[in-house]
Amino acid sequence: MQTAASTTTAVPAGSADAEKAVSGGLTSDEARRRLAKFGPNAMPDTSVHPLRKALEKFWAPVPWMLEASIVLELALGKYVEAAIIALLLAFNAALGLFQESRAQATLAALKSRLALTASVKRDGVWKIIPATELALGDLVKLSLGGVVAADVKLIGGEVLLDQSMLTGESAPIEAGAGVQTFAGALVRRGEAEAEVTATGVRTKFGRTAELVRTAHVVSTQQKAVLRVVRNLAAFNGVVIMLLVAYAWRLQMPVADIVPLVLTAILASIPVALPATFTLASALGARALAKQGVLPTRLSAVDEAASMVVLCVDKTGTLTQNTLTVTHVRPMPGFDEAHVLALAALASSDGGEDPVDGAIRAAAASKAVSDAPKLVKFAAFDPAKKMSEATATDAAGNAQRIVKGAYAVVVGLAEASPTAAAAAKQLEDEGFRVLAVAAGPATGMKLAGLVALSDPPRKDSAALVSELRGLGVRTVMVTGDAPATAAIVAKAVGLDGAVCPPGPIPDAVHPNQFAVFAGVLPEDKYKLVKAFQKGGQTVGMCGDGANDAPALRQAQMGIAVSTATDVAKSAAGMVLTEPGLGGIVAAVKEGRTTFQRILSYTLNSITKKIVQVLFLAIGLLMTGHAILTPLLMVLIMITGDFLGMSLTTDNVRPSPAPNAWRIGNLTIAGVIMGVGELLFCTAILAFGAYRLGLPISALQTLGFVAVVFGNQATTYTNRERRRLWSSRPSIWLLLSSVVDLLIASILAVTGIAMPPLPASVVAGALAAAVVFAILLDLVKAPVFQRLEIT
Repeated sequence: MQTAASTTTAVPAGSADAEKAVSGGLTSDEARRRLAKFGPNAMPDTSVHPLRKALEKFWAPVPWMLEASIVLELALGKYVEAAIIALLLAFNAALGLFQESRAQATLAALKSRLALTASVKRDGVWKIIPATELALGDLVKLSLGGVVAADVKLIGGEVLLDQSMLTGESAPIEAGAGVQTFAGALVRRGEAEAEVTATGVRTKFGRTAELVRTAHVVSTQQKAVLRVVRNLAAFNGVVIMLLVAYAWRLQMPVADIVPLVLTAILASIPVALPATFTLASALGARALAKQGVLPTRLSAVDEAASMVVLCVDKTGTLTQNTLTVTHVRPMPGFDEAHVLALAALASSDGGEDPVDGAIRAAAASKAVSDAPKLVKFAAFDPAKKMSEATATDAAGNAQRIVKGAYAVVVGLAEASPTAAAAAKQLEDEGFRVLAVAAGPATGMKLAGLVALSDPPRKDSAALVSELRGLGVRTVMVTGDAPATAAIVAKAVGLDGAVCPPGPIPDAVHPNQFAVFAGVLPEDKYKLVKAFQKGGQTVGMCGDGANDAPALRQAQMGIAVSTATDVAKSAAGMVLTEPGLGGIVAAVKEGRTTFQRILSYTLNSITKKIVQVLFLAIGLLMTGHAILTPLLMVLIMITGDFLGMSLTTDNVRPSPAPNAWRIGNLTIAGVIMGVGELLFCTAILAFGAYRLGLPISALQTLGFVAVVFGNQATTYTNRERRRLWSSRPSIWLLLSSVVDLLIASILAVTGIAMPPLPASVVAGALAAAVVFAILLDLVKAPVFQRLEIT
């Protein structure tokens, strides 16, 4: 389907437009009138211009603060500092573009799946036209191998329709006159004529596309960044106002107050926080790619850590999406192998009928040497609800073999008294049951019953069990019948109630039901939203177009390796290898990534609180700004960006789902920050009162104290236990060495600042080591009390 700006609607039964849809099809003039009235059979183009996507990266709290700093630097004539901050801003935006939305790709995949052409009767003549030109009331032909181009109602003929990608039902359906089918369904057998009842976005497929387009959830990652920035802005904003008020009271010149305010603003910006989130997720995505998981949205890596409930589609996800002979019930005088052999003779060879294919495969695995020889085969007749074959047995006697619905076959053959009970039992268990009869044309006997089902994947039960051990509840969500869903749920270890048929409750909780059956695509979407309203981080695993809206809405959408392009482009993660083991890998890697991001976030809160408060302490002690804007920019570069090496740190993933407790995190950051503030203040006091350093040298000493103190708290914050409990990553160690060397060399040589004696710098470094050990003694009980794990 091509894109179009118009939307369309269905023709109400009994309307004037419906009455003009005659058996001979529409005239060209009438088709043009309807296309003009309702629009083409297409979905709207909602693509966003790339330039707008890029500009949006500069419209958020952190960019706003950086942009304000650039303006102030330019106003003060500090062009070098302004350029450095602008580069930091561009760096953040460039990394942010990695997290671009996949909604447009999803819509493109939806359109590509639909038929590009359609066979339609216009002016009494059959012709092939682009699918976008179909109008309401058109008479179309459905043929073997074709894709249904719009929602239609069959008016003649018989077809076997595969609607699994739309409804979730694994078994194809027999469709005749009066049956409604939908755009995107695949014709597996037969030929039929149908009348178009809906086009464009009002088709079932179109509504799915619209749900995908409108599906949106703010990631917990975005919420965390916003709340951290909000808390820091509120706290530091108050400090900055007090700072300005005190400077004004000291009658500092405006020319000195403005740089002080600029330095305070720069000190309060967690400049690399968004970029660190992105980098940590990108590294996690790279690790997952090696394990057969391809993240298409980086935020999904972080969301995997917080996921508490996983909604799983049945068909093609928990199951193989392949009909298989599950049970054979032979009647007296027959055995399983011979029942299958007879059923195979009455099945098409090499066709696209999945039922016949499953029976032939089962018969081949239990071959018999005395099977009758096929003489003639008659394909499945939807009107008779059976297929049949003529064969000769080993003695040369003619045999009639029929296979089909139990009610039909039992009317043609002599049946065992237990046959009806056996058929009902299998049907009640959710199996598709076929009866097989064989014998002389006038004296056939019921040979047996063949039950087919879509069996679970071999690793489904292990997945459910392992996720349960990780604290993640698995819930089945399927369009299939409740009885069938319940059987699969029991087989894979999903224990719990089946949700009663009907609308999804608004206040539903994951622990209430283990199975939601008979649901439509919009119901899956609503279920995910209902769980999210309850504060749950939701994962959704599926494979079909009917899963796309829910995959897009879920914080962690997962498409299996056999999924359609529609599902893969809607999901945040795609499993590239068979099986479901990648889901567990994603959860574990997500929790590792979360711990790294948590360490950096805690570190960022600690640093930003210290830096602003240190400016206030310095002003109180010296009557001057203890840090200049240039020194603050250097701290941002060496501290914030080299600190991103925490994204490679060695961490322990938590055994349960993670959650962003920003309040507790802020309290922990404040406590750690107060400790670092005491360290920095002590160093400054030593320089001012013991060494008698002038204000210019004290500014250098303040720079050194902040850099060394930041390194100390980095190592106490990274480990939830004692700081020596785990070995830091090589990249973290290297970044620390580089940071300390840069600060020390600049301070000793006097580059960009007045010089300090090497002995003073070395003494500050030794004091920082002692400080880290002392602070670690305070940290452990604080983290335990605040549940920073």
